[in-house]
Amino acid sequence: MQNQEKVQACVGVIKNQLAREFAPKTGIILGTGLTELAEEIDNAVHIPFTTLPDFPQPSVPTHHGRFVAGTLAGREVLVQQGRCHLYEGKSPAEVVMGVRVMARLGIRCLIVTNAAGALNPRFDAGSLMLIEDQINLTGKSPLTGPNIDDWGPRFPDMSRVYDEELMRIARQEALGLGIQLEKGVYLCTQGPQMESRAETRAFRLLGADAVGMSTALEVIAARHLGLRVLGVSCLSNKNLPDCMEEAPLEAIIRGARKAGEKLALLIRACLPRIAG
Repeated sequence: MQNQEKVQACVGVIKNQLAREFAPKTGIILGTGLTELAEEIDNAVHIPFTTLPDFPQPSVPTHHGRFVAGTLAGREVLVQQGRCHLYEGKSPAEVVMGVRVMARLGIRCLIVTNAAGALNPRFDAGSLMLIEDQINLTGKSPLTGPNIDDWGPRFPDMSRVYDEELMRIARQEALGLGIQLEKGVYLCTQGPQMESRAETRAFRLLGADAVGMSTALEVIAARHLGLRVLGVSCLSNKNLPDCMEEAPLEAIIRGARKAGEKLALLIRACLPRIAG
């Protein structure tokens, strides 16, 4: 079920902690191993999830549970530092609550990031992938239940999930920075188990280039709310079904942080054009 009253309660608490003139138009969600970008925000105001009524708390150690409001690359931003996942036992509504809170606080563009395993054999671990489209294999939707018309339509269109203009900006800025930016389809599973060899083959047959356990539901909620979305995956490891290697969390975090340095450069370069 969607949670309008809970969202509004959190919005009220956050507004009371921010300057009245603070009006960010861009929100950023930082995934596994990628939270350091929030440390670069100027004039930062930290709002722990624990201070927000009924806001879900992440249980994964690498996910800081807080919003950070301030200025990045000269633009006002609202950053969700850490997220919740279905595999933690959270409901779809809890998983996307941060998106809905940021939207009600006025953001119109969402930059969503994650750590993902590369399925495309041409992609290398430590690279960035611009998400062109997504496949939701969780079997869940954050739009289940009565529709909240103030948020969006009952049957939102998903033919162009990720904003083409924002993708163009990201490609241009990556080229200028000398960052190799792959592009492809992101597939979301519920997890928490990693993919088997047979599942990896199946995901490739479905047209996926990377796989992870987040993002898809957040983006569905964002599009329902009318937000423009830019998505970037940090490819933390490489999934090759004929020579699969174990992918412990520690290795995924190391790979995500390696790619995360390039991600931070890219986001800072894009923000003046996205949030201008």
